[in-house]
Amino acid sequence: MIAAVAAVAAAVGGVVTQSVAAPTAVQATALQQRLDGLLNDSRYDGSQVALVVRDATTGETLYDRNGAQRMLPASNTKLFSSTAAMHVLGPSYRFHTDVLAAAPVRGGQLLGNLYLKGYGDPTALESDYAALAEQLKAAGVRRVHGDLIADDTYFDHVRLGDSWAWDDEPFYYNAQISALTLAPDTDYDSGTAIVESRPGAAAGAPVKLDLVPANGVIKLVSTATTGAAGSSNTLNIERDHGTNIVRVTGSVPLGASTGQEWVTVWEPELYAADVFRRALTAQGIAVSGRIKNAATPASATRLARDESMTVGELMTPFLKLSNNMHAETLVKAMGAVVDADGSWPAGLGVVTGYAKSIGVDTSRIRLSDGSGLSRKVNVTADSITDLLIGAQKESWWKQWYDALPIAGNPDRFVGGTLRSRMQNTPAANNLHGKTGSLTGVTSLSGYVTNKDGRKLVFSMISNNYLVSPRSIEDAVGVTLASWSDTASPAAVSTLKTAQATCELEWDKVC
Repeated sequence: MIAAVAAVAAAVGGVVTQSVAAPTAVQATALQQRLDGLLNDSRYDGSQVALVVRDATTGETLYDRNGAQRMLPASNTKLFSSTAAMHVLGPSYRFHTDVLAAAPVRGGQLLGNLYLKGYGDPTALESDYAALAEQLKAAGVRRVHGDLIADDTYFDHVRLGDSWAWDDEPFYYNAQISALTLAPDTDYDSGTAIVESRPGAAAGAPVKLDLVPANGVIKLVSTATTGAAGSSNTLNIERDHGTNIVRVTGSVPLGASTGQEWVTVWEPELYAADVFRRALTAQGIAVSGRIKNAATPASATRLARDESMTVGELMTPFLKLSNNMHAETLVKAMGAVVDADGSWPAGLGVVTGYAKSIGVDTSRIRLSDGSGLSRKVNVTADSITDLLIGAQKESWWKQWYDALPIAGNPDRFVGGTLRSRMQNTPAANNLHGKTGSLTGVTSLSGYVTNKDGRKLVFSMISNNYLVSPRSIEDAVGVTLASWSDTASPAAVSTLKTAQATCELEWDKVC
């Protein structure tokens, strides 16, 4: 203000004679002092951190450091995609997969192609395709005189998200997004298969390999051998870019237990169709032709349908395990449902629209995907706390809140990505939050109840560090859980919380 008055006076040739008192310093609260102490850490030298803490009921800001600064949030992006999905699709929405034919079935003979059309189900398992084959048998089909057509046209054909890293492409958290896909187990990592490995009968013998589920799409090329008992396990399993050739190298020690490695599949709709064809064979239904990609004719008649769990139920594996493919499938599904356009641009428009409707200033953020794999996503800690506060008013909020990882709870489908963090502290079984991690990025945002029973929302995002500040996130969570309006929180130096066994939330051991 002083500078502004002086500038005006200079412009008109006047002289400033008025004295202006310096602003009165605002005394920091004990909580603010404690949080300042945590964030004034050398790990943040040359890097950035944002932390906002607010009252979950009133919205009052209790702490703000760089809350308006745009940051890279990693998987905290899923807070935006998941809340939008619960609102737009609804907690009772189900994906489905259909089997159709455009030609008649006569005497058990289908005189034409059989169509397998996906509508985005990210939870489809081998058993679901087996159930479709059983329905087809019950409908009287015994032979298909045509091709098996894989139809994933409900979504566009853009398989990978904006700016996803090329060197992540073979790994399970970076699978291709397709409207027709398959998951190998009940983690529901759609678009992936599991390579199981076991040592041979003697040192020097080839490593034994199996695919789960069994399929003819992935081609295993192995030079892996069995090492001496007690030797190092150096097995490496990785898919060649642009193909379904999976190369297995290295060594597995004699006597080692069965290992599992998830690999992504190139063109997952063909993988799903291959598994379905095997299910048809198991039911005695022969297909004369080949597996091909095409759209289903509008005149086709449905012969069988499989439905997924509800979107509300999907929130548990999605958020607890931070499943990237679920996030992106939901984004494309929202585009398809709202705008008849199963693409990222359409779906992200729906996500942004929902965030704006509950009070987020979307002019200050950018969403480039639904999972946070993209390094073009920019959000603020302010925007996340606005979202967390606004979502509480929704009828589905409790189901969504329960699906968030819960600090310190060792059950994988309760604690999720927070199960090994903040154990045996006031935050354990209290703090519900969404984690996030990329190289140089860690984030944690959610809800925690303090010592007085006051519910808080918070968002903490750290960017561009060289040494991980994740333990500071945990200390912030425990500090908030310990804090009382009438007494100072326990000293941070007394914090004893188990350290995570790994830094990336998508490692299966986490």
